[in-house]
Amino acid sequence: MPWAWALLRGTRVLARASADGSLLAEAGGRVEIRYGLGHEKAYRAATHNLERLTEELVGDEAFGPAGEATAASVEAPKARSKSAPKASGIPKEIQGAYAGWMAYTDGACSGNPGPAGSGVVLVSPSGATTEGYEYLGNSTNNVGELTGILRAIEWAPAEGPLLVYTDSQYAIGVLQKGWKAKANPELIALAKQRIAARGQVRLEYVRAHAGHALNEKADELARRAVTSRGSRKAEVR
Repeated sequence: MPWAWALLRGTRVLARASADGSLLAEAGGRVEIRYGLGHEKAYRAATHNLERLTEELVGDEAFGPAGEATAASVEAPKARSKSAPKASGIPKEIQGAYAGWMAYTDGACSGNPGPAGSGVVLVSPSGATTEGYEYLGNSTNNVGELTGILRAIEWAPAEGPLLVYTDSQYAIGVLQKGWKAKANPELIALAKQRIAARGQVRLEYVRAHAGHALNEKADELARRAVTSRGSRKAEVR
C-alpha cells in the first residue's frame, strides 16, 4: 500500500493510503503515519487530525522495516487554552498545491537574559529534514525566536514558498501583524527585510510542547546551542 503526504496538527507526515490515494483507516479510525522518508518508526493518528497536502504517493520502498507502531501524543489533541490561537496549517492561498519548503524554529535562553540560542529544522518538498542551530551569547528568548526565523529564511532555498512554524506569538506579531516592538528593532528590521526580499514567506503559530515532533526538535536544537555554546548551519544539499 502507498503513503500520502498529510498535515498532522502542524507537522508534515506520510500517512498510509489506499491505491486511489485516500487515507487508509484501521479499526478505531486511526491511520498509520511516519514522520518522513526513511523513518522506520510507525505511529497512529486519528483520521480527523490528518489533512491531505498533495496527490503525490510514496511507495513502501522509501522506508526501512516498520518499527512497532505506538500510540504517541499525536493521537489525541491536548486541551488548548482559550487565549492561544489555533495553528491554521497550510495557508489558504497555497492549500492543495503546496510544494515548497517548510521550517520549524525555536529559541532558548538560560536566565532570560542569559546564554541564548536558536534552532531550525528545514523540511524539503520531498520531506527530507536538515537541522541547524546557533549560539547567540548573552541575550533573550525573544532574540532566540527571531533569530531562528531569520536563519530559516536565510538557509532555505529561495525558490517557491516558505512556511515557517514558530511557537512565538511575539515573533509573529512584530514581523507580520504590525505590533510595535519596544526591543530588538534592528533584528526585527533585518528579519522583515529578509522576508520581503525572499517573498512568499508565511509564519504560522504552533503550540509549544503539544506533540509537534519537529517543533520539539527545534526546541532541542536551540537548547543544544545554549549548552554546547556552539553553532551549526543547516546545509541544504
